[in-house]
Amino acid sequence: MSVAGVPRPPVTRFTLPNGLGVVLAPIPASPTASVWVWYRVGSKNERPGITGASHWVEHMLFEGSPRYAKGEMDRAVVSVGGELNAFTDTDFTAYLTTVPREHLDVPLDIESDRMTRALISDEEVARERTVIHSEREGAENWPEFRVEEELYQLAFRVHPYRWDALGRREDIERMSAAELREYYRRFYGTRNAILVVAGGFEPSRTAVRIRERFSALPAGGDDVKVGEVEPPARGERRSELTGPGTTPHLEMGWRAPALDDPATPATMIVDAILGGETRPFAAGSGWGRAAEHPSARLYRALVDSGLAVRATSDWRPRVYPGLFTIHAQAAAGVRLDRLERAIDAVLERLGRSGPTVSELNDVRAKIRRGALLAYEGASRTAFRLGYFSVVRSPEYEGRLFRALLRVKANEVRERARSLFVDEARAVVRFEPLDGRPE
Repeated sequence: MSVAGVPRPPVTRFTLPNGLGVVLAPIPASPTASVWVWYRVGSKNERPGITGASHWVEHMLFEGSPRYAKGEMDRAVVSVGGELNAFTDTDFTAYLTTVPREHLDVPLDIESDRMTRALISDEEVARERTVIHSEREGAENWPEFRVEEELYQLAFRVHPYRWDALGRREDIERMSAAELREYYRRFYGTRNAILVVAGGFEPSRTAVRIRERFSALPAGGDDVKVGEVEPPARGERRSELTGPGTTPHLEMGWRAPALDDPATPATMIVDAILGGETRPFAAGSGWGRAAEHPSARLYRALVDSGLAVRATSDWRPRVYPGLFTIHAQAAAGVRLDRLERAIDAVLERLGRSGPTVSELNDVRAKIRRGALLAYEGASRTAFRLGYFSVVRSPEYEGRLFRALLRVKANEVRERARSLFVDEARAVVRFEPLDGRPE
C-alpha cells in the first residue's frame, strides 16, 4: 500500500475511551510483532531542578510494576526470544519490544501494567541514580557531547530545549523519588500515549486483546504543550571550551523551524545538500548523530581538502523550533579559525548560487529511496508510525514527502540566505588542553 508515494502497510487507528491512541499495522508475512508505546513526554516537559526526569522515568519503568517484579520484564521477553529497549528525546519517550508473532501477548501485558502502575520505589530510585550518574559522566568524556550541550544552552535562554535529555548533573544528584513519582503520575497517562503494533498478527483479534488490557486503565495525562516561547536571537553568541581530547571541535547552530512550519521542506533540503541526508527520509540512519556523506558539500569542502576529519550538518525535526547545526572536527594542525572561515564560505556559496541541478536530483533520489526503505520490517514500521503520530500526525508524512519533492533550487537558495545569518547564530569551539586521549 502506498500513501502519498510512501509505501506502507494498511493501518487501522482507533482511540479508547480513556484517550489511549492505538495504531495497528499488520504485515502478514512478518515472523515478528513489534509493540511500541510512545509518550508525548520528553525533556521539554521538565523544569530546572528536575531536568532528566523523563530519562530517569524511562529507566524506572523497567524496574517493577504490580505484575512484574524487578528484572521480570526483561526475562519475560528474552525467554520467548524477543528484545526490548527504550529511548528518551526532547519531545517524546518511546518503549519498544519485538517478539516472535506468537508471543504478542507478552509485550501487551507488560505495557498495560506499567503504563499507569510503575512502582518507582525509593530503593530502586536510589540504585538507579548511580546508573544515571554514570551515563552522564560517560557522555561528558566525549567533547562532542560537551560541545553540543553548551551550544543548546547558548542558543536557548527560555525554552526547555536548552537542556539535554540526560539532565543536568546537579539535578541528577538531588532529584528525589517523590519528584519522579509525581512527574510520572502527572504526565505518563493514557491521554499522552500512543500504542503501535506492527508485524505478524491478526488485526481484529489483536484489537480485542488491546481493548481487554488497556480499556480499564484510568484516563490520565496532563497537557504536555510547552508555553515558553524563545525570543528571537539578537546578536551572535559564542563560547569556548577546553578539556582532555585530541582534536579541536567546532559546532554552530541557527534557529530552525518546527516540523510543521512552511519553511521546513526547504530547510530539510538545505540539510541534505550540506550534510548528505534529510533526517525523516534518511535510508538506514538511526536516531543518533547524523551520518556523514562524501558527496555532501561540507564533507567535500572540509574533509576532502584535509581541513577536517569529520564534517556534517544536522536538522532534527522538533515539535517546537529547534536548531540547525553544523559540526566539524579539525584535522591535525588546522586551527578552528581556518575551519570556521571554510564553513562560512560553503554557506555563503549556497546562499548565493543555490544547489546545482545534479545535487537537487540526487537529494530527491535519496528521499525516494529513504521512503521506500522506511517501512522495512515490523520494528521500523512501528517506529515510523509512532514517530509521526507523536510529533504531528500519521497523515503529515505523506504531505511532507510530497512537499520535499516539490522544493525548487531558488527556494533552497533563499532558505540558506535567511537561515545562515551571523547575527543569529551560536558558536561553540572546543580546544584540547594537552592532547590526552578522549
